[in-house]
Amino acid sequence: MSHYPWWRGAVIYQIYPRSFLDANGDGVGDLPGIIQRLDHIAALGVDAIWISPFFRSPMADFGYDIADYRDVDPLFGSLDDFDRLLAKAHGLGLKVMIDQVLSHTSIEHAWFRESRQDRSNPKADWYVWVDPREDGTPPNNWLSLFGGGAWQWEPRREQYYLHNFLVDQPDLNFHHPEVQQATLDNVRFWLDRGVDGFRLDAINFCFHDAQLRDNPPKPADKRVGRGFSADNPYAYQYHYYNNTQPENLPFLEQLRALLDEYPGAVSLGEISSEDSLATTAEYTQDGRLHMGYSFELLVNDYSAAYIRDTVSRLEAAMTQGWPCWAVSNHDVERAVSRWGGHPADPRLARMLVALLCSLRGSVCLYQGEELGLAEAEVPFEALQDPYGITFWPNFKGRDGCRTPLPWIDAPLAGFTTGKPWLPIPAEHQAAAVAVQAQDPQSVLSAFRGFLAWRRTQPALLHGDIRFLDSAEPVLLFERMLADETLLLAFNLSAEAVTHPLPAGTWQQVAVPGPDAGTVQGNELQLPPRAVYCARRS
Repeated sequence: MSHYPWWRGAVIYQIYPRSFLDANGDGVGDLPGIIQRLDHIAALGVDAIWISPFFRSPMADFGYDIADYRDVDPLFGSLDDFDRLLAKAHGLGLKVMIDQVLSHTSIEHAWFRESRQDRSNPKADWYVWVDPREDGTPPNNWLSLFGGGAWQWEPRREQYYLHNFLVDQPDLNFHHPEVQQATLDNVRFWLDRGVDGFRLDAINFCFHDAQLRDNPPKPADKRVGRGFSADNPYAYQYHYYNNTQPENLPFLEQLRALLDEYPGAVSLGEISSEDSLATTAEYTQDGRLHMGYSFELLVNDYSAAYIRDTVSRLEAAMTQGWPCWAVSNHDVERAVSRWGGHPADPRLARMLVALLCSLRGSVCLYQGEELGLAEAEVPFEALQDPYGITFWPNFKGRDGCRTPLPWIDAPLAGFTTGKPWLPIPAEHQAAAVAVQAQDPQSVLSAFRGFLAWRRTQPALLHGDIRFLDSAEPVLLFERMLADETLLLAFNLSAEAVTHPLPAGTWQQVAVPGPDAGTVQGNELQLPPRAVYCARRS
């Protein structure tokens, strides 16, 4: 199937470098640590890695506040280390994608340090600077995702600057052509270095409404969001004007034109808007982003109806682009805990990889999913995430999914020889890579087995998808390519269920990894968290 681009149907493994492996004993993961364990990732059978930010940063938001887009923070290593990582990954057959945070910088970035000095310097208009109202208050009602207003006063200019995220993350003014060009030049720097693509953080936040119109209030019953809790004032507004502006589309076309100069280079946009599925479809039309993903499967709803409706709505809207799905990342509670509770059910972990990788599209897997790791309980005094510290205890932040990856069953889990930046739970140590690698029934073995099998199934990699009617808790769909049709049934619950077998003549296909369903008469017999797969004959 070589006529398909490498990224269509690809499985992308997300590395959160702080928590992957610490090679120098300072308690924080680094690029040399990633190099040491790339073999583990290659052995999973994934196609690519996506590395979360490793750029020079004061770490107010753990690297998503970038002070220098073209250098590696000394905490993580050096540019030479990155080049070695790139070479080793390519030698193992892995593509390398890196995060790009285009919409905002750190307050320590040279651009902002210059811009904040006065209103007449060469970078004066590179950020979103606005005069106060007559009474000294901010120009409108926009809020920060991290709580409180989105405007911070700068006495040197006697103006406010916009920050959709932390006060340490000022938003760039993408209405300024020089800003667009400067960000594209940073992207080119990494393309020239040999990366294969980019995960574009919060890509719909690049532009703001130039008229600075107020966001309208959101009724209490609508205050559910993607990536924020209902007690966050951010949930009290429709965010129509602080992001997702029409001017974003021509910029995406410029970005795509740059990527097209580098054969095989790919863009994956993270999109979180009031209608993320519609925005994803719009942003991935021809000549824009290659792929997009949103927070729609990173939520608490785990019903068959919700998953079916979410995927179906994106399929209906996305007439040109290519979807990418994820159920976990560095910003949300781990899926086995979010959807299965405690303790973590390894059957759920084995089933989820099969479900996720059977949808039409590419897939992002987050480090630790291959071990079935549960969300870690991090005590308040050990929290690092400013988001969690602000909203404790109703929202405990993102540290629980960011704890270090366990490599061996030992007190420091083989992650570090120092004090880890976040505590490592004992239950994670027992689920370490070295332990699971010896167990053919482990979640790790299931991941390896399923991903190897998936590579042999063109209908899963490239086929169309059609959902069939099914009763909770069963999710039922077909994948079709040419004259082949695969039927897949998933029991999302922890109880055994039966379900009518769809009409037709089916031959069961053995699927490595998850527990398997069977057929008796015209009934599917699905054990807890089981998967049934059959080929139409």
